[in-house]
Amino acid sequence: MLSRDEAKQHYMRLSYELQHVSTDEVIYDNFKRRLQFVIGDVRDYADVCGSLRDADVVVNAAALKQVPTCEYFPAQALATNCDGPVNISRALRDHAYSVETVVGVSTDKACKPVNVMGMTKALQERIFIASNITSPRTRFVVVRYGNVLASRGSVIPLFHDQIRRGGPVTITSPYMTRFLISLDEAVDTVFAAIAEGLPGETYVPICKSATIPSIAQALIGDRGIPIVITGERPGEKLHEVLISEEEIRHTVRRGSFYAVAPMLPELVDDRSVDFIGMTEEYSSGHAPRSAEETRALLKGHGLLLELKESSSHGELLR
Repeated sequence: MLSRDEAKQHYMRLSYELQHVSTDEVIYDNFKRRLQFVIGDVRDYADVCGSLRDADVVVNAAALKQVPTCEYFPAQALATNCDGPVNISRALRDHAYSVETVVGVSTDKACKPVNVMGMTKALQERIFIASNITSPRTRFVVVRYGNVLASRGSVIPLFHDQIRRGGPVTITSPYMTRFLISLDEAVDTVFAAIAEGLPGETYVPICKSATIPSIAQALIGDRGIPIVITGERPGEKLHEVLISEEEIRHTVRRGSFYAVAPMLPELVDDRSVDFIGMTEEYSSGHAPRSAEETRALLKGHGLLLELKESSSHGELLR
């Protein structure tokens, strides 16, 4: 686990050790454990080389992923989202490490990008795809998916916090839609790409979308909390796209996933020619879940806030 965030590493280490307080044994018994933690930065070539030396499979999830943040600090987004992948590719090219597979974690915002976050993640995809040619000993694949339910920085924790405070719940547009998948589905997409992906392919989970107002209303439930429209944020799209109209001509179905073939002719494989024949792009604006379906989805993943009675404070939110 390579990252520069020692706090998240520390809490992850504690969770794996099933500890409630930190101890010297937990902190310093690091390298005897199956899961090792290394403080470093994907932006630093030496840090990347040190981490790749004995690796078999690399999953690059390092990213600046907040759309407005990337709009205001595009150079920082470029450094993490593009220079980091370049460091991985360069290390494998220059040192011939025995890494079998590299998986680049991407986002629906990388498809037909209109914001810095999406543009830099789109470049990450192309950097890894092209690396199959410069580092042919390693297989580079990409996964691309939408919003992971209740992930850090996503809209559901924000809505939860606003509801706990008594509202209002703020949404940027009454027409906005987003693809929603669970954390398990996101991880399964990575596993599927590792197990089945051909060099240069982009794996996309087959999933449904929901409108942002239906998510907000499902979380609010019967509480008398208002919804306020605040307007779109810098770089925000009304609908996200997982597969563009250009890519659908090069997309095959593999079980619960779509696999988008690479554009580079050197990477075309005979096993990726049975294209699915989509007639329109794979957009979150097409047939989103109903309000009832959205509520059922959130309830099924334990994301609906429960009510708890308190004699002194009336109705509190847990």
